[in-house]
Amino acid sequence: MRASGVWLVLLFALGAVQASGPPAATWMADNGNGTYTNPLFHDEFSDPDLIRVGDWFYMTGTTMHAVPGLPVLRSRDLVNWEFVSYAMPDFPPGAEYRLEDGRDLYGQGIWAPSLRHHDGRFHIFANINGRGLHVFSARDAAGPWTRSVIERNLHDLSVLFDDDGRVWAVFNYNEVRLVELKPDLSGVVEGSERVIIPAGNGMGEGHHFYKVDGRYYIISANYAPVGRMQAARADALDGPWETVAISASETMGTQRGWWENGVGQRTPVPTGATAFSMHKPGDNALGAVPLHQGGIVQAPDGSWWGFSMMDVKSIGRTTYLSPVTWHEGWPYFGLAGNLGRSPRTWFKPDVGTDTAPRATYTRSDDFSAPTLQPVWQWNHAPLGGRWSLDERPGALRLHARPADGFLWARNTLTQRVIGPESTATVQLDASALTDGDVAGLGLLNMPAAWLGVVQGREGATLRWHSQLGDRHVDVPLASPRVFLRVAGDYDQDLAQFSWSADGERFTDIGGPVRLPYQLKTFQGTRYALFAYNAEGRDGGHADFDEFRVDEPLADRSRNLALGQVVALHNLGDGTVARVHPLGVLQPVAADAKEAGEAGARFRVHDRGRGRVALEAMDGSGFLTVVGIGLSADVRLLPESDASLFLWQDLLRGEFMLLSLKTNRYLGILPESGEPYAADRPGPRPDRKDGTVLRWQAVAAD
Repeated sequence: MRASGVWLVLLFALGAVQASGPPAATWMADNGNGTYTNPLFHDEFSDPDLIRVGDWFYMTGTTMHAVPGLPVLRSRDLVNWEFVSYAMPDFPPGAEYRLEDGRDLYGQGIWAPSLRHHDGRFHIFANINGRGLHVFSARDAAGPWTRSVIERNLHDLSVLFDDDGRVWAVFNYNEVRLVELKPDLSGVVEGSERVIIPAGNGMGEGHHFYKVDGRYYIISANYAPVGRMQAARADALDGPWETVAISASETMGTQRGWWENGVGQRTPVPTGATAFSMHKPGDNALGAVPLHQGGIVQAPDGSWWGFSMMDVKSIGRTTYLSPVTWHEGWPYFGLAGNLGRSPRTWFKPDVGTDTAPRATYTRSDDFSAPTLQPVWQWNHAPLGGRWSLDERPGALRLHARPADGFLWARNTLTQRVIGPESTATVQLDASALTDGDVAGLGLLNMPAAWLGVVQGREGATLRWHSQLGDRHVDVPLASPRVFLRVAGDYDQDLAQFSWSADGERFTDIGGPVRLPYQLKTFQGTRYALFAYNAEGRDGGHADFDEFRVDEPLADRSRNLALGQVVALHNLGDGTVARVHPLGVLQPVAADAKEAGEAGARFRVHDRGRGRVALEAMDGSGFLTVVGIGLSADVRLLPESDASLFLWQDLLRGEFMLLSLKTNRYLGILPESGEPYAADRPGPRPDRKDGTVLRWQAVAAD
């Protein structure tokens, strides 16, 4: 087992790797300078499981009622991921998988997969609600994948191929259970099941099972009463087992989003206008936001990394990457001196090869290819022969089938919304719709909302509909060809629809749409292209073209103040940081005379690999951390290694400074008057604990 001493090499490596090329058009975690910024994806990728096979890392995650399911991604550096295949092209037969006979699979389906590689084969173990444990296997991660079924549900299992050739699975919530699987993975070994960690020892669910240096480890997620990551270890499978928390309170300054109270997994799909009840949790309520549900993996250089997810408002559950520090035999997420907390920005793993920033998916689609882009998934299993990419080349054609509404429409094509802000636009040709047909662009959530064309006997009407309150706005259409758009600010859980006749001038329609997270779909919001007939018969068809996703905040370079002279405003109390005559960094009121002087202005010097040094413009020196970083330990001194900070981008001009001496953040106790420290573990969700700053460019004078 190797600790994180390799970081000493990273921190003081000479030379900078600068980002190059055009500004990013979509979210990429790789900053292009040897660092990455969480999340790895700014769209939902929940319940991740991750392994390394040779020089490659592989990952899969939960896809619930969307198909194709179980995406398999691969990466050389844990930061830049490429799509390889879907292990599950379709669900097994069943009306609930196909939105038939009034049954649905919302919030159910494929859950919490366990990805493993053994004896030259990849295996993905995942439960499908009511259909047992499914085992997907392939020689190559690109497929083809075969499927077999074990007639047993093993809740949130993880599988371990042990050194002696036996195969074990752990599963269950709170009380951790162990069962042996048959060597051919055809079933469980009769009589092998037992409890190895009794209830009441802090363990949760979503287990990840490992053997490291001869010792067994289980990492699990717990939500009682808030999200965190637990670990258990033992020298033998039957114990005795010890348990500790290895990551807690880490939200990276992310608040809980709006929450829907009225619908759950077993609730029927809501149809009434009063079915919903939602609220905004408190500013510092944690819920399931803190890092949870993940595990660990070792890189080729011996360093260890943690992966997990975080609930990010209406975007859904996204994947995060953390450095792991082994301490007293436990794999803590975080850095020495700040165990249990993870940086938002950190140095990429050293995998011995250069990897360029890349996005996992192409999100825009002109539908000119013979197949759909892999970012697309169907809402439930699609109906063959009722959609096409070749009936009208260069367009997606959806045939209208009978449905009771948008949430019951067959062949609805979806992709995850991407944060923190994005806009989706599509061109719709509704000229072939027949009476009772509805087609358009929706936000698949509960409550749902959509904008589309409704074909009636008197002609075509543009309609905006919000399931919340059963509201709608109708606009007469001069032409059945129309551009539909929805813009989402997913930090605010809000979206706004608009439309255009020419694709240039767009007009808002309807009011802002509130987007909560809820447990009925158990997913984040999705863009959806749909067509259905509301009068109980087969209808005509709709053609969709030029689906485009724009991300206004994808280019994060604008958030860095490199080379600029800035004033530092603290979000905790609105004060401005300035140099005190005693040589410490002191907060002063924003309207104080000192806040406008040279001692409150700092030049941000780029020191490569995301590192910065801040020089006071009054000539007193560089912000430098001494001692263990207590209050008044941030001094103005000649530049040294202790002057290096890692810039932590929080978007929209907000950021943190991580001291590379203490592995903790620069900050104050708001309204205390104390000088700055470099001992803060990390931000609260509301970002007002004195750790988060806002920079403002000012004249150097």
